[in-house]
Amino acid sequence: MNALAATSRNFRQAARLLGLDSKLQQSLLIPLREIKVECTIPKDDGTLATFVGFRVQHDNSRGPMKGGIRYHPEVDPDEVNALAQLMTWKTAVAAVPYGGAKGGIGCTPGELSRSELERLTRVFTQKIHDLIGINTDVPAPDMGTNAQTMAWILDEYSKFHGHSPAVVTGKPIDLGGSLGRDAATGRGVMYATEALLTEYGESISGSTFVIQGLGNVGSWAAKLIHQKGGKIVAVGDVTGAIRNKSGIDIPALLKHRSEGGSLEDFYGAEVMDSAELLVHECDVLVPCALGGVLNRENAAEVKTRFIIEGANHPTDTEADEILAKKGVIVLPDIYANSGGVVVSYFEWVQNIQGFMWDEEKVNRELQKYMKNAFQNIKDMCKSQNCNLRMGAFTLGVNRVAKATLLRGWEA
Repeated sequence: MNALAATSRNFRQAARLLGLDSKLQQSLLIPLREIKVECTIPKDDGTLATFVGFRVQHDNSRGPMKGGIRYHPEVDPDEVNALAQLMTWKTAVAAVPYGGAKGGIGCTPGELSRSELERLTRVFTQKIHDLIGINTDVPAPDMGTNAQTMAWILDEYSKFHGHSPAVVTGKPIDLGGSLGRDAATGRGVMYATEALLTEYGESISGSTFVIQGLGNVGSWAAKLIHQKGGKIVAVGDVTGAIRNKSGIDIPALLKHRSEGGSLEDFYGAEVMDSAELLVHECDVLVPCALGGVLNRENAAEVKTRFIIEGANHPTDTEADEILAKKGVIVLPDIYANSGGVVVSYFEWVQNIQGFMWDEEKVNRELQKYMKNAFQNIKDMCKSQNCNLRMGAFTLGVNRVAKATLLRGWEA
């Protein structure tokens, strides 16, 4: 089941639990606006190239719309739609005053030079500048984009609207980016893990972990869990997987990788089969890579008590059912990886106030938001008698439905 089908299914299940009428459900599902633009740029060799850009603005009942812009050859309107909808529920679960959006350009960033990427970003911004804005829609980096991409959007947007640092988040620090933003999603995963384990009378210190994916989210989560005394017994990425039952020295591994080393030539662990990583025995499994990695083929073999979804949609619907029967507790992505959007909100607030926070304050506030959201999910689980995934979805959908009704927008 793809991301759009899974998100819509979870929404309908949550709406049924909440007893929302069909007209309101329809109104909540349909995006506010879908934008499709043609971006033609001169390439470095003088030829012209045309790319198609999208922006789906899903819902703005709780505030400006928020979501990433990805540069990827398979930017597909259906996928962008699902991710925009997911952002609506995610921001509501985290209790930040945003709605959901998502966008992207169908291109292969690795095949474009820096100056071509800059021209493409500027043309895309020119086409959508009157549809985004500080109080309308605030983009952020996503797959294939980064702080530099946001800097170009900020600069191009400011030519039309005056200096507007709050129009994007995930910017470079020197242009008003927030301290702590780089680590935010991984740090949020660590705080979410802490909240869940405390609920079950456990702690990070003394628990064993397996982490799949060592990109931004996975490497920060690994580093912070290791600092808290968690024993990481296996890790893997696209190049392979390694294990050490006494625990892997994470700072040494990250240093080794930053110097160009691969997992397989790291001295502090033994190489293992990548296919066995997700079914390796541990207390907590943290998938931080791609969607759909836990499925009906491997879910029955999983040997863990807790799964923390650092990636988007790593557990497909069939795997969810198998894991529930096994008694595995799954902490859903809609909450577990929301640290990034929470700190994006802090960045936006700092830009609007023109008053920047120190990193300690950013991390302290993030911990507070993650703790409160977990408590709210637990309360929803009790009142609706459902699992954590449905607890999070009902919490998010309920908040958006309430805002929609209060504003008198019902269909």
